[in-house]
Amino acid sequence: MITESSSRDGLQSLGAWVPTAAKSALIDSLAGTGLRTFDAVSFVSPKAVPQMADGAEVIAGVEKRDDVVLFGLVPNMQGLEAAIAAGVDGIGVLTAASDTFNESNINATVDESMHRIRRILLETPEDLEVRGYVSTATHCPFEGEQDPDWVAHLAETLMEWGVRSVFLGETIGRATPAHIERLLGEVLDRVPVEKVGIHLHDTYGQAIANTLVALNHGVASMDSSAGGLGGCPYAPGASGNVATEDLVYLLDGLGIDHGVDLMGVAGVAHRFCADHNLRYNSDAGRALLAAAEGE
Repeated sequence: MITESSSRDGLQSLGAWVPTAAKSALIDSLAGTGLRTFDAVSFVSPKAVPQMADGAEVIAGVEKRDDVVLFGLVPNMQGLEAAIAAGVDGIGVLTAASDTFNESNINATVDESMHRIRRILLETPEDLEVRGYVSTATHCPFEGEQDPDWVAHLAETLMEWGVRSVFLGETIGRATPAHIERLLGEVLDRVPVEKVGIHLHDTYGQAIANTLVALNHGVASMDSSAGGLGGCPYAPGASGNVATEDLVYLLDGLGIDHGVDLMGVAGVAHRFCADHNLRYNSDAGRALLAAAEGE
């Protein structure tokens, strides 16, 4: 299952403001290509992440469809209250493997963020699906390589507390397949594979190779970002998630069903980037669009 994250993780680190209506329209357009699950917005302090200040308005502007699921990232109780009021279908709760990154990202140590998550989970309505995210799962921009056993412990704890699934965030895109092998070797000893997802950034061009490792381990849930949009406000130099187009092209080559129109995603993302003066970062998308233009 693909979760499309361009409207949240893809835009959160931009300096230039993207209008609310354009964010909602991006989700609607990508839903028209067959994408069904969206990491749509985050309910964080607008001082911390100004681009996400309009999360409720973005959700309100998305066309209501029974087959589309909208998630909002929730870092604290205020975020949970805002997410419930906005009418999201699910929430994501967040910690990191690294204290330094966590303090930069959500102003809490790992232990403090886990206590916040515990309180959020106790107050979350039963009809809201909850995902847990563990950022810096292989590398931290401040502390370097992380301990896979520690990440596995955090993932197992989140599952015991009641999250529906755990997504492992390769936040700065430094991991190679060997790092993902080691990480999954520990995590899958403690968490059922059907409950594990991956969130891979492509800074070093390794995201597709790392995705293949995860697929070979049976991991079937993954985040991606149309056009390769994204970055991280607290990880200087990190690029976006693996491009949705590149991921779909890989799945097509492997014969894995996904229900997504590859050329449709490429067209939507390329137009969005052009309209907002953003770099279009999908290798597969560029090649396919160029070939279509030459026909």
